[in-house]
Amino acid sequence: MTPLPDLTADEARRIILRAQGLIGADARKGGVHTMLRRLGAVQLDTISVLARSHELVAYARLGAVGRPKIERAYWHNPAQSFEYWCHAACILPIEHWPLYSFRRRAYRERRFRWHEVPDDVDKLLEKVRASGPLTTSDVGGAKNGGPWWDWSDSKIGLEWLVDIGELVCTRRVGWRRVYDLAERAVPAGLLGDDLSDEECITRLAAVAGRSLGVANRTDLIDFLRLKGRHATILDEVLLSGAAGLAPVTVTGWPGKKGLANAWADPAALASDPRGRHRTTLLSPFDSLIWHRGRTERVFGFRYTLELYVPKHKRVHGYFTMPVLAGGRLIGRVDPAREGTTLVARQLSLEPGLSSARWADAMREALWSAADWVGCDSVRVDRADPPELAPILTTT
Repeated sequence: MTPLPDLTADEARRIILRAQGLIGADARKGGVHTMLRRLGAVQLDTISVLARSHELVAYARLGAVGRPKIERAYWHNPAQSFEYWCHAACILPIEHWPLYSFRRRAYRERRFRWHEVPDDVDKLLEKVRASGPLTTSDVGGAKNGGPWWDWSDSKIGLEWLVDIGELVCTRRVGWRRVYDLAERAVPAGLLGDDLSDEECITRLAAVAGRSLGVANRTDLIDFLRLKGRHATILDEVLLSGAAGLAPVTVTGWPGKKGLANAWADPAALASDPRGRHRTTLLSPFDSLIWHRGRTERVFGFRYTLELYVPKHKRVHGYFTMPVLAGGRLIGRVDPAREGTTLVARQLSLEPGLSSARWADAMREALWSAADWVGCDSVRVDRADPPELAPILTTT
């Protein structure tokens, strides 16, 4: 039996950072298009503090790319990407359209997601067919007037048609989804490529494995949000080798002695990660850290997004962004903007890290982000340790 490759936790971490485009100058080649294909999926979220999450993901890897340029790269005509469910609501490369056939079939069979599907959904489809691409405002609006999840029947119907693949969102206008017929927006060769569930999950496992670099089963399940029969298929393609991922052992990761406790992209094992580490703020929804258990396992960084926590119970702040430097997560910042000032409402280094060693990296992360969003000053309201504050506010 061929012995399994052994990786130290540190080696695995560097492979993961390279796979995510956060080590080396080569990661910037090809811009946003190449970045999306490297990552396989970029999560969307409505919250905008410094910028929206999909913009922050590009900024973290590519530096100060203009935000309009990022938007055009994601949503372009003809379509370069589409929105669908992967780890969450994500932007996905348009060539991955066939890989989600399994999910479209599953939604169609269930005929329910968060809401009951309205009876007149076919009329909505015909309206899109006749009237061309449209937004919810063209069919009466998205809300019934209640909380954010109190969708109108039109919104429920349009989203259902996206779920089952009749409609697709390949662009946005003012953050509103533009819905169009899949047959008009998706290239014909992709639209007609109807893969089996097994083919979909085999190919998606390879996508997730390349994006993550080194991953255990939990990481892959989380990336693709698989369960039940689909999770069983994943197990089968991992064990058979059909996904093309190499079994490895990573020191310190959970597992049974002598057995693989992770899978790696073989190309990632072929050479050592080299180049300069990115120093940057990270979106809470960045794929480097979107699985909190993996974040703690890889970086020793326990992270909770506290916007869902009542204000009086928050420890680090509303929209705390981890700070990546030197291949480590060195601290966290709860940012805001006041005019042309980037405000760190709360900022802290991780326990055991010294200001003398890491203050420059923290300052670089703050000032680079400030410059990118058009701020010309930085203010720190609260710092731990306190001596950081005056260091970070000077250019």
